[in-house]
Amino acid sequence: MLKKIFTTLFVWLLALPLTTNEMMEDEAVQLLQKYLQVDTISPPGNESRAVEFLARIFEKEGIEYDSAESAPGRGNIWARLEGGDKPALILLHHSDVVPANEEYWDFDPLSGDIVDGYIQGRGALDMKGLGVAHLANFLKLHRSDKKLNRDIIFIAAADEESGGAFGMGWLVQNRPEVFEGAALLLNEGGSGFRSKDGVVFSIEVTQKIPVWLRLNSVDQPGHGSSPRTTSSVSRIVEALNIIWNNPFDPRIIPEVDRVFADRSEGLEEPFKSKYKNIKNMIEDPVFMKELQEYSPSSHALTRNTCSLTRMNGSTKINVVPPTAWAEIDCRILPDNKPEEFIAKIEDLIKDTGVVVEPLMLGFPGSSPIDSELYLAIENFINKNYSGSKLSPSVSTGFTDSRFSRGIGIASYGFNTYIYEGNESSGIHGNNERIHEERYRQSVSDLSSILEEVVYD
Repeated sequence: MLKKIFTTLFVWLLALPLTTNEMMEDEAVQLLQKYLQVDTISPPGNESRAVEFLARIFEKEGIEYDSAESAPGRGNIWARLEGGDKPALILLHHSDVVPANEEYWDFDPLSGDIVDGYIQGRGALDMKGLGVAHLANFLKLHRSDKKLNRDIIFIAAADEESGGAFGMGWLVQNRPEVFEGAALLLNEGGSGFRSKDGVVFSIEVTQKIPVWLRLNSVDQPGHGSSPRTTSSVSRIVEALNIIWNNPFDPRIIPEVDRVFADRSEGLEEPFKSKYKNIKNMIEDPVFMKELQEYSPSSHALTRNTCSLTRMNGSTKINVVPPTAWAEIDCRILPDNKPEEFIAKIEDLIKDTGVVVEPLMLGFPGSSPIDSELYLAIENFINKNYSGSKLSPSVSTGFTDSRFSRGIGIASYGFNTYIYEGNESSGIHGNNERIHEERYRQSVSDLSSILEEVVYD
C-alpha cells in the first residue's frame, strides 16, 4: 500500500508544470532565437525592426509602451511597470549589433539556431542576449501578483555601437520623461568569468570618457611636383606627431587602483606584486612599456589616450589639397572634463595651425558601490557562488551608461552570464554564440537579484 502511495506521488510530481523560473528560461531562449533573426546590423541599424518585435510582445501581454524614431529606421522603445514610491530601476539594452562578415562565419549570423548547446547569431553576447534576459524578467514581474516597491522601466535603445546619438543620447535630450523618478540602471559592461581558480564577477561602475576629435587644416593647394614649405597634409602630420610624441602623464584614480588590486589576485609574479603597487609602478617607464605589451587594456586605465583612426587628404597623388583632416579617438579618465582636455590638445598643437573640432563628447561620472542594486548583486554572488567575488571595474570603452550617469542615475554594467574559455572573443568577432544552459542560468540568476531590489 505504501509503495503504491509513493508511486502515485512520484507520478504526480512528474506531472507538475515547470517552475516559474524554468518557464521563464524556456521563454527567454525562444525569444532570443527570434530576436537574433531581426536584422539590426549597424550601419545602417534599422532598429525600428526591433521596436516592432518588442511592441508585438508588449501588446500581447497588455503592457503599455511608447516608442520613437530619432531618425528614419532608428527606433527606440520603452515600457514602465508601476510600483511603489522607491526610485525606479531601469533595465537598458541596445538593439543594434555590429556587422558580421559571413565569409568568415561557420553559420548564418542571423540564424538564431541552437547547435551543439549554443544559441547562434550576431548579438547573442552583445547584447540581445542580455536584452532578452531583461525582457523575460520584465514579463515575469508584470505577470506576478506581488506588488513592486518601485517602477521598473524597460528600454531598448538604438545606435549604441556607433556612439548612441540616435539612441540613449537622443532619449535623454528629447524624451526626459522616460527617466522620470529613476535612480538605478542595469546595463552591459561586466559579467562572470570562470577560470581555474573559480568564478570572478566584474561590474562596470565607471568608464573612460570618449572624446572624439577631428583635426582640420587649410593651406595653399598646388601640384605635387612643386612642394611648398607647408601644406594642409604636412600640418596634419605635424600635429599628429606632436600628440604621439607627447603621451599624457600616467596617474591612478581610486577606481583604477581598486581594479588593479582585484586583477592582481589572478596573476603570477612579477605582475602580481606590481599590480598591487600600481601607484608607484607607473613612475617606472620600463614597467609601463611592459604593461602596454602585456595588457593594453590595463595600460589604458593609467592615463588619457588618443588613437589615430582616420585620415583624409588629396583625391589624387599629384595634387596637394587645400584641406586635410584626421580623426582621433581619445579616451580620458572619468575625473576629467572633456572641455579641459580639448583645451590641452589645442595648446599642444597650436603652432601647427590645425583646428580641433569636437565630434563627440562623453559624460563623466562614477556609480557608488553601496547602492541597493550593487549590494543586491554582491549579496547574490556571495550566497550562490562560493569563493567568488564581485570586482568593480573601469571600462576603457564606452556604453550607453555614460548618458544615464550624466543625468544622475547610478548605472551598472553587469550580466549574470558566466563566460568560459575564449567565448568572449565572439563579441564583435566571428561565430558569435551563447551557451544555452549557462544562458538559462543567467536569466534565473538575474531574477533573484531583481526580486531583492523590487520587492520589500
